[in-house]
Amino acid sequence: MARQKGIIKLKGTIGDITFYKTKDGHLAREKGGIDASRIKSDPAFQRTRENGAEFGRAGKAGKILRTAMRSLLLNSADSRMVSRLTQAMIKVIQADVTSERGLRNVIDGEAELLSGFEFNIRGKLGTSLFAPYVGVIDRGSGVISVDLDSFVPSNMIAAPSGTTHFKIISAGAEIDFEAETFTEAHSESDILPWGQTATAVINQANTVTPNSTKPLFLALGLEFYQEVNGQMYALKNGAYNPLALVSVSGL
Repeated sequence: MARQKGIIKLKGTIGDITFYKTKDGHLAREKGGIDASRIKSDPAFQRTRENGAEFGRAGKAGKILRTAMRSLLLNSADSRMVSRLTQAMIKVIQADVTSERGLRNVIDGEAELLSGFEFNIRGKLGTSLFAPYVGVIDRGSGVISVDLDSFVPSNMIAAPSGTTHFKIISAGAEIDFEAETFTEAHSESDILPWGQTATAVINQANTVTPNSTKPLFLALGLEFYQEVNGQMYALKNGAYNPLALVSVSGL
């Protein structure tokens, strides 16, 4: 892989060189690779086929989780979140100790490994929210909740410059990775002033299917605002809003 320099940037293929644009700039690489039909049938590429199958499974699992959390992710995700989540899902699948290689999956893996996953690397929940919280997944009732005692926002929330207000957000999701379906519920607090005035106790309950046998997820996050002439504006269009999976029950 080579980086294109100069005023004129190329796109497309010239001879054996392909020119293309990525988030890292304009790049060029030589055409090549192994014929696809050989990869599909040659015994020498058995491991490649197995890895490819599990990578595809991880990508689909990541997509359904992102779709379930879409209402919160609209304002709380970085540009590389999709690839980071896929890599995290691969680790979940690789933790499956019952299925054969190439057939390992999320259900038989360790979904709990996703606990702590940060959807926005530019604004992590772990370095933004210092107020103690309790996240509970009650599988029997289907209630996925988070509770925060009263706290002083300016002491317990590390907010970006320009912040005047904030909001606590959460979501509970029940995901069927095999059927690629989900049930989701989410909550949000009022827009609260970021200052020395203590908040009230915050209780958020998100209800999914009672007695579910599917993996359950609890996400918690913050949204930052700036008040201008009585109007609330998302700070920097939400670039620094943190959101993370704080509890996972994989069954």
